[in-house]
Amino acid sequence: MSKNLYITATEEKSGKSAIALGVMQLLMRDIQNVAFFRPIINDDQIGSFDHDINLIMKYFKLDIPYEDTYAYTLKEARELINSGQRSVLLEQILNKYSSLEEKYDFVLCEGTDFQGKDQSFEFDINAEIAANLGCPVLLVANGKGRTAAEITSSVQLVIDALEDKSVDTVAAVINRVAAEAKEDISDIIAGISSKSGEGNEISVYAIPEDESLGNPTMNDVCKWLDASVLYGHGRLDTLVDDYVIAAMRIANFLEYIEPGSLIITPGDRSDIILSSLASRLSTSYPDIAGILLTGGLQPSSSIHRLIEGWTGVPIPILSVPTNTYRTTQILSELHGRIDPEDQRKTASALGTFESNIAVDELRQKLVATKSSKVTPKMFEYKLVQKAKANKQTIVLPEGTSDRVLQAADIIARRGVADVVLLGDADEVGSKISSLGLEMDGVRILDPKSTPQFDDYCKTYYELRKHKGILESDARDRMMDPTYFGTMMVHKGDADGMVSGSVTTTAHTIRPAFEIIKTKKTAKIVSSVFLMCLKDRVLVFGDCAVNPNPNADQLAEIALSSAQTASIFGVEPRVALMSYSTGQSGKGADVEKVKEAASIAKERNPELLLEGPIQYDAAIDPSVAKTKLPDSQVAGKATVFIFPDLNTGNNTYKAVQRSAEQSVAIGPVLQGLNKPVNDLSRGCTVPDIVNTVAITAVQAQAEKGLI
Repeated sequence: MSKNLYITATEEKSGKSAIALGVMQLLMRDIQNVAFFRPIINDDQIGSFDHDINLIMKYFKLDIPYEDTYAYTLKEARELINSGQRSVLLEQILNKYSSLEEKYDFVLCEGTDFQGKDQSFEFDINAEIAANLGCPVLLVANGKGRTAAEITSSVQLVIDALEDKSVDTVAAVINRVAAEAKEDISDIIAGISSKSGEGNEISVYAIPEDESLGNPTMNDVCKWLDASVLYGHGRLDTLVDDYVIAAMRIANFLEYIEPGSLIITPGDRSDIILSSLASRLSTSYPDIAGILLTGGLQPSSSIHRLIEGWTGVPIPILSVPTNTYRTTQILSELHGRIDPEDQRKTASALGTFESNIAVDELRQKLVATKSSKVTPKMFEYKLVQKAKANKQTIVLPEGTSDRVLQAADIIARRGVADVVLLGDADEVGSKISSLGLEMDGVRILDPKSTPQFDDYCKTYYELRKHKGILESDARDRMMDPTYFGTMMVHKGDADGMVSGSVTTTAHTIRPAFEIIKTKKTAKIVSSVFLMCLKDRVLVFGDCAVNPNPNADQLAEIALSSAQTASIFGVEPRVALMSYSTGQSGKGADVEKVKEAASIAKERNPELLLEGPIQYDAAIDPSVAKTKLPDSQVAGKATVFIFPDLNTGNNTYKAVQRSAEQSVAIGPVLQGLNKPVNDLSRGCTVPDIVNTVAITAVQAQAEKGLI
């Protein structure tokens, strides 16, 4: 079952709030506990409630603190992105969203209003947020003043653009369509298609223009301008169709009024005021919506007396302090809004929605459609959340490395794990101070001066004396932070270790082989990289440890990699790589992969596994249909097992460097009794944070906590 939906528009004044109102009512028929969330609201909302949040919260009586319903204003979001803090923006939005997701059965999200100066910026940020929240999208397009062909073309372009940004579109609503064009549009938009949602057909609906929703009322004008109501308090629900600035003689002015005109004039123009009132009572002229007096000027006392004696003033008369030009400028930004207290408008919005949308069909789609896309940011966020859920103790032997210290500070602040740094206390403390870090809650241990040192030396000697190790050798080994950290994991004083930012892979792995050793169920230690592509997570193995595994070892790597994939939420569909697919090729290398596939299937018959198979057939559904049409793995593999280190290492680096928005996390070691992971010497601070989180999750799995 889906737990979320993201409503986004293609431009401003699309009627998105009316669609949000209808979708929320549709959802609440089946789901009791629904939340509403706007990641980014308009800049003018500080100090007052966002219109759409206020509408949904009040109408549906949602009991959610207002500050929980949004993350940033558009200005704040733009400033963060321009200052290079896009990841901070997305992480805070994910945090806010996740806190709602934990408490509610469904979260309805609504995108920006496209009232900023750069609509392409707003489209991109909405798409990126939807992708990172894992939300399918309901697209709202503005059909006002456009032909059926224009609408169809523009909607298809937007759907394709969303697909390119790894966003699934579940439905598109063409709003504010001219009534006479609706039938033609229904025929044309039936052809709109997309690859979103693994080929699921997108539902497309057209809703005709409803002027009662699109046009503002006199009450909207009053609120927008903070105007004073002089007369006609009971007629503020009158709709405004256009604005007429009255600055000419009455005989000429009267020729310009249309049905629903709002007359804008300085407050001292008694002639315009009286003629406007007279036109409203005359059957020869159209009915105007009201009069707006500018400049803070009031009619003379005699005019007031005349109006007050007019039984039942037929139109509202408002007054504002701003001049006519400025008032008109402000009004140009006003469009029809739906207030929760306006029963007529809310009823119209819901009625129009239900009469033009196949409600049962859409309800089924919204509840059943769950985005299968996983972005790198989403994966990293969920990884950290999983680690935080049951905190583990991770030891970092390279306690004097700047990157390790910066990562440790982030890990402690975010509560990812309990960190132990190894190194001379004075040296580590000096480094922390020079970097301006605080390290609250981080333990610093100097191996040679810890109470456990002698016990660790004795344990290592007992483990390795059959190899000719002397007690003095054991003491030397324990002086090495990597050996000491590995022994902490072995003895249960830490749950896992991460090292390698300034030392070699061999220096990290050798102590683990000697002390922690391999599981009884594993014949070798191997590795995988978690390849976070822009819309999915793949598992690549072995790309770091075993140069040329034999068939039995290759089968072991496949089984271990499938298990690792499951730990991190990736459904394992295993592909054993070769230059041949199925029975198409021959040779020693192909035979090794065939044998490995046979061994792996025998050991785990339930595992979805295919091999030998080429990379294109494993990842591309269209190629798979040609080469292996009956395979359950071809075209949708998630775990890629390479025949040797040369192939694996080069492939992961090629994908990492060429795939858009990709992140490679690892290597993640598998097959050890307890988790130890190696860092690349070129690793970044985020790489270290992610590897610590991975190690913590592995430790949870070893303890049966997940």
